[in-house]
Amino acid sequence: MTPVPPRSTLTAFGADPADAPVILIVEDDAVIREATAMTLERYGFQVRTATDGLTGRTAYRSENPDVVLLDVMMPFLDGLSLCREIRAVATTPIVMLTARADGIDVVQGLEAGADDYVTKPFDPMVLVARIRAVLRRAAPPTPAHEVTTVGDLRIDHDALEVTVAGRPVELTPTELRLLLELSEAPGIVISRDALLERVWDYPAGGDTRVVDVHVQRLRAKIGKERIDTVRGFGYKLVR
Repeated sequence: MTPVPPRSTLTAFGADPADAPVILIVEDDAVIREATAMTLERYGFQVRTATDGLTGRTAYRSENPDVVLLDVMMPFLDGLSLCREIRAVATTPIVMLTARADGIDVVQGLEAGADDYVTKPFDPMVLVARIRAVLRRAAPPTPAHEVTTVGDLRIDHDALEVTVAGRPVELTPTELRLLLELSEAPGIVISRDALLERVWDYPAGGDTRVVDVHVQRLRAKIGKERIDTVRGFGYKLVR
């Protein structure tokens, strides 16, 4: 698979339908797949569907979607494997659809590279809100004309480039948003709830596992010593 950028990062509903974000649903349950497609189309999205992981892989390559909704358990190629394949070559936002909220599917999906997850059965409004949130995170933020340097970690807020000791680091949009939040006040602890609200648009008291796993992914890319954990509270970027 060759690296491809998202088709669009806009959520301009009501504009030209051809410019609406493209959502790829990879789900083997026909009822869930068709109902989800109908819901998203009513909200102005363009929708493409695939019935299993293998056809999902092909559809991803041909459609270049803005967001992928990916079921975990599927025949031929499971959702976790497809998630890893996509994440190895692209930063396309991925939302996992999981039937279990007991932590196993959720954590595995996030560790595989997903940006967020929704547990079945899901409220259509919740799903739409999550999709819009990942699209906002994928859109370039307003340039701050600012560069943050912490040791040999350099964050160019205008160019949206991160380097460690001069080496470029490729981050997903969600990982970049998380790092930008932490870099606003190096050395200052930011609570998990605050990060959940600022980066994922979740209300306080939401599932902070999504924060913890993304911090682990960020540490793996920029160096685990650069982000400290304050047990029971949150994280800080080490000065």
